Amino acid sequence: MVHDKCFQGDRDLQFTKHLEEQLAARRRSGLYRHRRQLDSAQSTEVICDGKPYVNFSSNDYLGLANHPDVVAAFQAAVDRYGVGSGAAHLICGHMRVHHQLEEELAELVGRQRALLFSTGYMANLGVIAGLLDRHDEVLQDKLNHASLLDAGQLSRARLSRYQHADPVALDARLQASTARFRLVTTDAVFSMDGDLAPLPELAQVAEKHDAIMMIDDAHGFGVLGENGAGSVEEFGLNETQVPILMATLGKAMGTFGAFVAGSETLIESLIQQARSYVYTTAMPPAIAAATLTSIRLLDGEAWRREKLRKLVDGFRRGAQDRGLTLMPSGTPIQPLLVGDARQALALAAALGQRGFLLQAIRPPTVPQGSARLRITLSAVHTEKQIDGLLDALAQLIPETQTTQC
Repeated sequence: MVHDKCFQGDRDLQFTKHLEEQLAARRRSGLYRHRRQLDSAQSTEVICDGKPYVNFSSNDYLGLANHPDVVAAFQAAVDRYGVGSGAAHLICGHMRVHHQLEEELAELVGRQRALLFSTGYMANLGVIAGLLDRHDEVLQDKLNHASLLDAGQLSRARLSRYQHADPVALDARLQASTARFRLVTTDAVFSMDGDLAPLPELAQVAEKHDAIMMIDDAHGFGVLGENGAGSVEEFGLNETQVPILMATLGKAMGTFGAFVAGSETLIESLIQQARSYVYTTAMPPAIAAATLTSIRLLDGEAWRREKLRKLVDGFRRGAQDRGLTLMPSGTPIQPLLVGDARQALALAAALGQRGFLLQAIRPPTVPQGSARLRITLSAVHTEKQIDGLLDALAQLIPETQTTQC
């Protein structure tokens, strides 16, 4: 018994040493991640680690996370429903306000049904792992979000990855596939590059090969489309062309959670088979109530989307005027490619000293050699704040050192 305890102790020490060596390697390569603490509400002006910053890191694209109407709806729902839902949806946690939100989301995106998930990660896991097996194949853009890639691996289906935003490459892979069912999945707006997938062309290729199309619209929903319904509305894609639509609520909607929208059969199948839906507690009902208010603000305060578009255009013009070359993007995600991870960290730190909060995005989130500043814009940014950031970038990045892309 003593020998077994000693052996276990040695094994624990070896494992701890292994972890410490991995952490040290991350520090040396500039890939170590740190958490920062926000002491204020999410907005364009925040208190972070006790200091004031102008925030260019948030996904709160429409400025709804601290909107007074959304806050009031949340508070009223807490008074009515309490805080937690208390159970999974299939036990006794599915409240009327959850159901109402699902119905309104389905109507907004033009689908028969919608199903709430606690996070976008869980939604993607639930769809792909819940619907596919080893007889099937999932085909993914090489720059897809980690949740889509992880879901493909967990599903036990064959995982194929085609060249970024390339319908021709997808066509070739589908032509070679012998799987029972083929699921094509792509981000609509790529979270680290900000570019839009060529969704109509991809959908056309999928239809040509009788494949099923799934879109992750986490960064398009609420921002794109005449009514804020996202990329499917922006491109005029219907349920036949895109049978499976996933979008999140914690970005442009300013709340939390995610949903999958599609046919009656799809949603009922997910209710039965999506483990990340069946075996998790339902989102707090107050979140659902707050999100209902966010949906109404998409229509009632449509100026937010229009202002955001103008700010994006102005930001890109201002960058060009100052000799800064941004990665190609027409969305609120405006990446500035740096290349080296340590240089990206140093640039983010220098901007922090000037009062701007930005994050250096490094591998493995992005490919090696493509570390960047991920600049995100919100409808509640001011032109003065944006000009201030651009001036700081121009001072910190000499034109001769600006990365071309």
